[in-house]
Amino acid sequence: MSEQSDLPVPTVHVRGGSAIRRPLILLAVCAVGVVAWLARDFLIPTAAAIVLALILTPVANTFERLRVPVMGAAAASVSLLAIVTAGLLVVAAPAVTSWAEQAPFLAYNLERKLEGLHRSLAIVKRVSERVEQATTGPATTPQPPEKVVVRDQSLLSELAKTTPAILLQVGYAAVLAFMLLAHRNDHRRQILRIAATFSTRVRLARIMRDINERVGHYLFALVVIYSVVAAISTAALMLLGFPNALLWGVLMGVASFIPFIGPPVAIGIVAIVALLTYEDWGSMVAAPLSLAVIHFIESQLITPALVSRRCALNAVAVFAGVALLGWMWGAVGAIVAVPLLILLSTIAAHLPSLRWLEVLLSDDRPVSERLAVKPPLASVPLRPSPRRPQRMTSRTMRRETA
Repeated sequence: MSEQSDLPVPTVHVRGGSAIRRPLILLAVCAVGVVAWLARDFLIPTAAAIVLALILTPVANTFERLRVPVMGAAAASVSLLAIVTAGLLVVAAPAVTSWAEQAPFLAYNLERKLEGLHRSLAIVKRVSERVEQATTGPATTPQPPEKVVVRDQSLLSELAKTTPAILLQVGYAAVLAFMLLAHRNDHRRQILRIAATFSTRVRLARIMRDINERVGHYLFALVVIYSVVAAISTAALMLLGFPNALLWGVLMGVASFIPFIGPPVAIGIVAIVALLTYEDWGSMVAAPLSLAVIHFIESQLITPALVSRRCALNAVAVFAGVALLGWMWGAVGAIVAVPLLILLSTIAAHLPSLRWLEVLLSDDRPVSERLAVKPPLASVPLRPSPRRPQRMTSRTMRRETA
């Protein structure tokens, strides 16, 4: 028994926890995905509030430079956004109501204009049925289908069920955005107090600075650009005599926040509306073509020239992030996908353990290389560099002993 205990036992050495690290990372990613899906009713307004706070940070800073208190600046920023949103809803509500009332007529008009295509599809369907009968033999007499009566709920009942939940989420997002704006300086100081070492404190300060610069200023620049896009789209549609031009112009501006997907969807909706409204092909094509030209100029010329390249992300990562969050959280998830990716890329730029994630999200070169040339923090004093020992000359000895 003692001889067996003295035998050498084979030992597997794990260097730096590498054998268990990758499975844990995979499990953590899966857990985050499950939590994001199950808690979407809470995470959607929370993510929206964080993005709104980052967008409104330059506005709140402007109010504070005008001698407005911190709480007043935060309240004024959120109130200004609420007033603009409410004004757009008031303007768009009559147009949406009009379209809802004319839905049967519009459906009939669309069916009439697509009658030629319907006939072509009917001919193809009859030919395919004949080919199928010729290959399978005479068809048996089909049994009459059973009648199933489905009682659809009215639109008012659906609105009555969903409106309280939507209003609750909107109110929660507005209050959380206000609190993040009002206490943003206190939160920064509290986060810096967490660090136990000077290097960790500097890293946290740089992370918060870069989040403010890359995410906040980037989002504010996009809001300005897309607001101009909405105004120009509205003016172009008005010149063409397009009905409810303000509604579709605002839709084009909001859809621009969703890369790759939003603008084509908005242009497609405008094309359907033009097909329902006009009879000649020139008027049908003019409205969507004008929006396509505006989107091309904005995406290829204006935005690359005005928005810093430090905020550029990999196109594949952006498309996958928009598709994933759009599937999990709907339209709000598709809108906040790019800001969240920029936020994640900014944090990963300062953490060596997340270097791989930074490289995957960046467009051409990692963000950390672009951050390396930035000036040091003004709020964090730098440690003096160690000096070389000087030789004790006769003049130095006289100065030291004097």
